[in-house]
Amino acid sequence: MDLATLWFWIVAFFFVGYFVLDGFDFGVGMTLPFLGRDDVSRRQVINTIGPVWDLNETWVIVAGAVLFASFPEWYASLFSGFYLPLLVILLALILRGVSFEYRHQREDAAWRRRFDRMIVIGSAVPALLWGVAFGNIVQGVALDASHVFVGGLLSLLNPYALLVGVATLLLFFLHGACFVALKADGRVRQDARMLVRVAAVPTILVAGVSVAWTVGIAAGRSAPLFAGVVGTGALAALLLLAAVMLSARSRDGWAFAAGAASVLSVVVMLFAALFPYVLPSTLADANSLTIANASSTPYTLQIMTWTAVIAMPLILAYQAWTYWVFRKRVTRASIEAAPVH
Repeated sequence: MDLATLWFWIVAFFFVGYFVLDGFDFGVGMTLPFLGRDDVSRRQVINTIGPVWDLNETWVIVAGAVLFASFPEWYASLFSGFYLPLLVILLALILRGVSFEYRHQREDAAWRRRFDRMIVIGSAVPALLWGVAFGNIVQGVALDASHVFVGGLLSLLNPYALLVGVATLLLFFLHGACFVALKADGRVRQDARMLVRVAAVPTILVAGVSVAWTVGIAAGRSAPLFAGVVGTGALAALLLLAAVMLSARSRDGWAFAAGAASVLSVVVMLFAALFPYVLPSTLADANSLTIANASSTPYTLQIMTWTAVIAMPLILAYQAWTYWVFRKRVTRASIEAAPVH
């Protein structure tokens, strides 16, 4: 494996980390209207991710930085062509972060309800648009000979990309409900398990259709990793079913692990379907960006590889330590005993 291919999979690794970790953050935010029967319940739901949501969000910053350094052509074409959707994602993430910090700053129910709505919006919009973005990356966009995106905004809202967007929205929703069931207690925990069962059918159906469509795209492109696309797609479906069944049996830890593994499998499937391209062109194959023509110089990749060897274990160790420190369940009694401010 050459260094450019290695860094393609390192980029995939960081997006896997981001979608698995911030994915359940998005899901928790989207479950707020269904699990927050009163202010104590809403605080309990929010506090399940309170210590970790900002750490989870940094994965997308690292993923973007790695993408810029290892594949500058990919980064330039992607961020110029997808400028408006990515800007909306950024604004939604800011809205969500501000809401987490400000909802408890006043003893006013209307004030808190407004910020709770912003948490839901700030979670649902990125969950949808990230799927739309990756759907377009896998399917391909209108790139000219200079690798410039020449399609309009509406061209990004095509059926396949929207389907992948809805699939990620539902998958993150279910993933978040599993996390709340793992981290909360009492009525919130019971409601979260019920929510997993309610979301199971639409999530499985939409995710199944999107996986089948992705396999079709990979087959039409004669993808070198076609067997991997089929395998990871099937594995994602099986793990999703396992998460639902484990949740129904009150095995919350295993249900969350299966949901996380399902998200992981979906992201790997998308990157396997994309390989060896990084951004295919729908106008002409010669206009497509590939791992070979979009990567940085070998010397740059060599320096980055040594940096990654040192930095990545530290990142993973710090992430694991953080989750270990905040491993305890968020109980209703602890929320009732804690001051609001």
